[in-house]
Amino acid sequence: MIFCTRKVPRFRTMFSNLIHYPRYSLYWSKADPVPPFIRQEWKRHEEKHREALWHLAITDTSFQMAKEVYADPEVTGKNRYKYFERPFLPFHQQMPLNVVFAATKTEPYTFPTTSAKYPSIPSKCTVGTQTDYRDAEVQTDPYSPEYVVCQESIPELLTLATLTWGRGLPAGQAEVEMIERAREKRAWEATLPCLSDTSQFEKRRRMMNAMERKEWAFREQEIEKLQEIRLEVLKELLKKRDENQNEVNMKHLNAQWSKLQEAKEAKLAQIQHRHVSAIRKLVGKGKNIEGKLERRNIIKDYSDYASQVYGPLSRLGRFPDNNSEDFVVKNHYLNTYEGLVELESCLPDFVTQPRIRPPKPKVTNTKAGFLKRAARMEHELAEVHKAILDKKNKVLEPKKLLRFLQRKSLPQPRLPTPTLEMSSNEEEDIEMAVIYLQKLLRGRVVQNTMFEGKEKRLELIQELRTSHALQEDDRLLKKAEKQVTLALQRQRNLHEHKVSLVENHLAGLEGRVLADMFDFLSKELVRLQEERRIHAFAMLAERQRRMREAEESGRRQVEQRRLREEDQIFKEVVKVHQSTVTSYLEDIILNTEENTAEEQARAEIEKMAEEINDIAYEMESRRTQLQSEEIVAELVYSFLIPEVQKDFVKEKVRNAQQKHILAAHQIIHRHTEAMLKKNFVEQQQDEVSDIDQLLEEETQNEKNN
Repeated sequence: MIFCTRKVPRFRTMFSNLIHYPRYSLYWSKADPVPPFIRQEWKRHEEKHREALWHLAITDTSFQMAKEVYADPEVTGKNRYKYFERPFLPFHQQMPLNVVFAATKTEPYTFPTTSAKYPSIPSKCTVGTQTDYRDAEVQTDPYSPEYVVCQESIPELLTLATLTWGRGLPAGQAEVEMIERAREKRAWEATLPCLSDTSQFEKRRRMMNAMERKEWAFREQEIEKLQEIRLEVLKELLKKRDENQNEVNMKHLNAQWSKLQEAKEAKLAQIQHRHVSAIRKLVGKGKNIEGKLERRNIIKDYSDYASQVYGPLSRLGRFPDNNSEDFVVKNHYLNTYEGLVELESCLPDFVTQPRIRPPKPKVTNTKAGFLKRAARMEHELAEVHKAILDKKNKVLEPKKLLRFLQRKSLPQPRLPTPTLEMSSNEEEDIEMAVIYLQKLLRGRVVQNTMFEGKEKRLELIQELRTSHALQEDDRLLKKAEKQVTLALQRQRNLHEHKVSLVENHLAGLEGRVLADMFDFLSKELVRLQEERRIHAFAMLAERQRRMREAEESGRRQVEQRRLREEDQIFKEVVKVHQSTVTSYLEDIILNTEENTAEEQARAEIEKMAEEINDIAYEMESRRTQLQSEEIVAELVYSFLIPEVQKDFVKEKVRNAQQKHILAAHQIIHRHTEAMLKKNFVEQQQDEVSDIDQLLEEETQNEKNN
């Protein structure tokens, strides 16, 4: 089933842009967004190609599809180990000593015929097989041979069947101690009084109580040892964590220190470079204090091998290796094709046509020259496969006739079978009594086993009895017993569940408290160590900073005093120069402006006066009576007509705006008149009500008087 998200709008906040009032909600929808007619399985390109060919072969009978060729899996060859069964772990769970597993029936293996092209595929196959042929590192559990236990004997070795490879085997000191304790316990069990002897019952009970106390004491010692081991492991882990933390802190401090040292070295190099540059400039100025120009002494430059002629400096723009290609050897035989052909013709035949024998392919090696594990495994499997084939195809050679007499070694005689000789009939009777007692004990053991099985399956037996009951009273009685039994079982399960919950909570609380305590102690220890280390570093840094500040403050004061003096001197000199130049330039500019303006104004005024006088004199000499009247009329027209036109335009605009003003006045006065009338009516009503109240008050006062 495919789930997808679907937006469901909220109608109350559909047009909201606030976060706490969203417009929609997201819900899971079981609807598949892909239509059902679209196939959702993904196929690779090879599968699509194979499917297209298959459909073509169905539709077109003339087309024959090529058969698929599968690689030989070599089930009976070198890949045989891949088809083995999982190894059987004997006695993975605790089993009683009298249990014997039945031997598995194996069918004989039939080898396939060599003429068959493909091996037949069996209808059933196993996941793996337990092999008896080899015992290598790929096998999880060493091979254990099958065994059969006699009915009358219980071998001591069978008590160690619970020990498996990696879980007790190979045996160590703990396993040896366990075996010794088991032997002591069996010896103690042999000394216990018999259960049938009622007189020795108290002695047996005391011995069993003493052994139980001893076992509990041993268990407590084992638990204490285990706790001590865990405590040691925890201490080692805490110590290792502290060491790792210290190492990380030291790495951080070293990295920071190296970073500061690099910055310091770069700063010192920069200061040194500037110092050298300043010293060089001072030396150059000291050589020529007066600033005189000197001619170049060519003889002195060429006679001194340390001068700029022989070793020019790159900071002055000279690079001696610019023309280094001039010193490259130019050879005709190396730079031209004809020269190379001539050189090749002089070489012997074995140089131009080497004869190399290809090496034989070896097994895949690593860079160090060792065989890889996979290659070594393949080589071993190939050898085993070859040995099996040789053994399978080996032909029995006929026995050759003996050319010389050979002596046959006689086998050693078999040891005589021990027999028990009875010296008298009494010993024989005792032996028979012991045998009879053993039979009784074995029978009692079988009887106890049957009784225990009956007690364990008592509920099933009662259920069968209730299912076959015929009378109604028996059914009711069985039903009541069943309810009582179920109630008791529920109470017992509830009690066990409560006890287990309490124990789990107590164990969790203890573990949490211990973990918090150890965590707090470890963190407190790390914090104290880091605090002390940081305090020491801070003290050293503070001391070094104060020393450097004292040195730098002295140098800075001297330098600042000198800089202030030089700046003050320079400012005074510049101020004097600037004031002098400013006053001089101001005087020059003011005088120049005044003279120039005065000359230009006089020239322009004189020129205009001359032109106006010439025009006026000429017009006066040529003007008639009519021209004088025209001049007067133009002057009157230029003064009166524009004013009349201006008044006419103003009146026209005023008439055009009058209708809009009247409409606006009507709208405004209509509402204002209604409001005034309303206010006037309300005022009259208020006055009438006030007069009525006053009259009522006066009448009441008169009545009271």
